[in-house]
Amino acid sequence: MLKALRHRNFRIFFVGQSISLVGTWMQQIALSWLVYHMTNSVLLLGVVGFSSQITTFLLAPFAGVIADRHHKHRLLLITQGAAMLQAVVLTVLVFTHAITVWQIIALSLILGVINAFDIPVRQAFTVQMIDLKEDLSNAIALNSSMVNAARFIGPSLGGLLIAVAGEGMCFLLNALSYIAVLASLQMMRIAHHPNRENQQSILVELKEGFHYTFDFLPIRAILFLLSMVSFVSGGSQILMPVFAKDIFHGGSQTLGLLMGVSGLGALCGALYLASRKTVLGLGRVIMTSSILFGVGLISFTLMPYLWLSMAALFFSGFGVMVQMAASNTVLQTMVDEDKRGRVMSFYTMAFMGMSPFGSLIAGSMAHHWGPKCVLLWGGCVVILAGLLFATVLPRVRELIRPLYVQKGILPVNYSS
Repeated sequence: MLKALRHRNFRIFFVGQSISLVGTWMQQIALSWLVYHMTNSVLLLGVVGFSSQITTFLLAPFAGVIADRHHKHRLLLITQGAAMLQAVVLTVLVFTHAITVWQIIALSLILGVINAFDIPVRQAFTVQMIDLKEDLSNAIALNSSMVNAARFIGPSLGGLLIAVAGEGMCFLLNALSYIAVLASLQMMRIAHHPNRENQQSILVELKEGFHYTFDFLPIRAILFLLSMVSFVSGGSQILMPVFAKDIFHGGSQTLGLLMGVSGLGALCGALYLASRKTVLGLGRVIMTSSILFGVGLISFTLMPYLWLSMAALFFSGFGVMVQMAASNTVLQTMVDEDKRGRVMSFYTMAFMGMSPFGSLIAGSMAHHWGPKCVLLWGGCVVILAGLLFATVLPRVRELIRPLYVQKGILPVNYSS
């Protein structure tokens, strides 16, 4: 389960990123609570969520071209440093009581620009931290475990900190947490990878990456299902403060519990993937976990008690994490190395870029029809998307099999 940690660079990055991500999740929950506390507006919650990720959707393809062209380690140092600066500005504004909703929206837009470059570069950089390619799937699963351990710890700790010290303390600790990931990047021993030769214009390489990604059914089908899951997941997360305050009649601690139990389910899902010995069978896992996410979301809205809703959120978090991490693993194991950054940029568009649309639409729909109705419809959409993926799964397997034989993942005489 931990075999990828034997690689020094990945081990160092794993520790530094784990610390930083706890701060990231603390900031996320504090920002949602701050906006809802300041405005009591579900619509503005959706606007802030939209602002934080729409730039990721628009810029990620260009970031993928840059990731394929340039030194990914240096790019990560720049993006992580910029994210730290954004957190510092947010901290100062909150502690000086100068913060406004429009400043939050502007800072969210800036963070979205940073993430548009950081996420595809970080995803593509994973393969450079692993010396043995057979450990790549384990590294991706452990990376997901790291994200979701932080997702479990960060919101729970953030909810307590908001109650005790206010939202500003969450933003401050997030800013300080970037020191760990920047230090880990500086400690790595990265072989020099010269910039790719014979570079064409960005638009030509973007078009090449688009055709490579969407002309191939397995990649296209995986990204479509992932985008549906991300769309619904973004909407459900932005509504959690409404459920915590107006439906369960709680405070920031209740919000922390809801986010934390979802993160615990996601962590268990990531550990499940890390325990798998092979990438074979992940297509079925992608399909079933999508349906589990939808069923969990519907169950969450129908449960009459907080503890039952938390149980449903656990399975919802498990499903969404397994679906997203398994999709990442399958994509990373079959793409060509010189197009990895561009493919992962489209993964970022589906993973992060669809969330803002989900946030905005969920906030608008909840304003008119209530949050429960929104999540019920969202759960149904995900289930239908999972069933649609099941209809093309046999053809997806057939097309992926030769690639896995070529890469040594399957034996030449594999026939089942």
